[in-house]
Amino acid sequence: MGEGKVIVVTGASDGIGAAAARRLHANGHTVVIVGRSPDKTRAVAAELGADFHVADFTRLDEVEDLAGRLRAAYPRIDVLANNAGGVFGTRTKTVDGFEKTFQVNHLAPFLLTRRLLDVLIASRASVLQTSSTVRFAGRIHLDDLDRDRDYHPVHAYGAAKLENILFTMELHRRHHAEGLSAASFYPGNVATNFASDTTSPVMRLIRFLAGNPLLRRAMLSTPEQGADQIVWLAEGTPGTDWRSGAYYYRRKDSPPRNPQAFDADLARGLWRRSEELLADRLPDPA
Repeated sequence: MGEGKVIVVTGASDGIGAAAARRLHANGHTVVIVGRSPDKTRAVAAELGADFHVADFTRLDEVEDLAGRLRAAYPRIDVLANNAGGVFGTRTKTVDGFEKTFQVNHLAPFLLTRRLLDVLIASRASVLQTSSTVRFAGRIHLDDLDRDRDYHPVHAYGAAKLENILFTMELHRRHHAEGLSAASFYPGNVATNFASDTTSPVMRLIRFLAGNPLLRRAMLSTPEQGADQIVWLAEGTPGTDWRSGAYYYRRKDSPPRNPQAFDADLARGLWRRSEELLADRLPDPA
């Protein structure tokens, strides 16, 4: 494995993010804990003796502030694991005016990555995106990313997870030649409370399975099992252990079945549209 890496994990206050942080810390890496809940984030960091930063991704000013703090504290970042996300029941706009699912799962990590981009390139870093099996249900319309015309919690979340895959593809296309690598992955159906805000039948089923010990063991992954994909990608060497720009499941290159996930023009369009929406918060176009 070599010298320990500096690894920033968002959504690390519980679930697979916290489980990944624990393993990476145990393996000798410098892990930076990022979470929304001050108490839970502080508790995980205290357990590991790690640095932590609190940021609510429903507020883009907090994402900007987080990027500034990370830049100031870590001149080298070897891995940025964009793991924070969530499913939300009712259609809600954030204080920034964007649909909450879209902002938390795509716009906020896009903004964080873009504001750290020069540091990541100089560090020859890996940027990892946590996706989901619900990406199958997602369909992206560049003229309606906020889903003003058609909102359903699972469809909105599926589209956001599909956006993570397309963001990975375009990040690779634009910056891999400069030394940056990127991958997205599916951690499995993990028994966590990330979807507690939605009453969607799919998410109700997952919560029902999670609440039954026998069914949970048979049909769901533990946070520790889900974290394996983050740990493997974070510790691995792009080009040797995994391929930049690809999508992984169980440590294997597993092309997504959603046809939009292969649409290079859509990936470019999503990047451009994301930059337009965040124009007043971004450095020069990348």
